[in-house]
Order: sequence, then structure tokens, then C-alpha cells
Amino acid sequence: MTYQTKLISGIILLTVPTIQYGGYFLLQLLSGYANLSLTPFQKSMFRAGHAHAGVLVILALVAQIFVDYAALSPGLVWGVRIGFPLAAILVSGGFFAGAIGNNLTQPTGLIRILYVGVIVLAASVIILGRGLIRSE
Repeated sequence: MTYQTKLISGIILLTVPTIQYGGYFLLQLLSGYANLSLTPFQKSMFRAGHAHAGVLVILALVAQIFVDYAALSPGLVWGVRIGFPLAAILVSGGFFAGAIGNNLTQPTGLIRILYVGVIVLAASVIILGRGLIRSE
């Protein structure tokens, strides 16, 4: 395992407690213990944001190992290494940001953050996949 893989993976792992706390908060909210008045739309968006954060962080960790075996230029290596965790932040953050407000029943303009994250994720997946196929 390369130093870069260990470094980025370590940084990603340090974000897991924030996801855990988000899960605790979400559990409190959905169980009725948190004193917040949220619409069903907002609760759904928060659930989706939390779920995407967890799944995409796992994908970001796995991708770090695959990057070591991909035929990519140094710039693309770093772009992909950073792209996966950045996508996790943007996608999950977009769900949360798009649902912030009073009595919302549809996303705010901040939902665009999610779409930027989807583009970053798609680019990272395609570049890494192509790099793995081209490697010896």
C-alpha cells in the first residue's frame, strides 16, 4: 500500500465519527426525541444524505486501493484520490443543504451541490475504471 493510499484513507476514516453522529442525530429526530419540526420531505432528504455519506465513504476507501493499480497520470491519480471523498461530501451535503429551511416540501436551490457531487463521482468512477482496464 502506498503512502498516498494510507494518507487519504486515514483522512477518510477520520470523517466516520461525523457520519456516526449524524446517524445518532437522525435516530433522535426520527424517534421524536429531537425538538425539531420537519416535514416528511425534509426527513427523507436527511435520511438520503446520511445513507449516501456512509456508502460513498466506503466506496472512497475502496477506490484508494484501486488507484494504486490503475494506469493513470500523476495528476489523474490525485484527481481520483480526492474526487471520491469529495463526491461523498458534495452528494450527502447536497441532500442536507437542499432541505434546509422552514416547512419545505421541495428542494431549495442548494440541491445543485448534489448534482456537482454526482458529476465528480461519475468522472472519478469512469477515470478509475478506465485506468484499471488499461493497467497491466
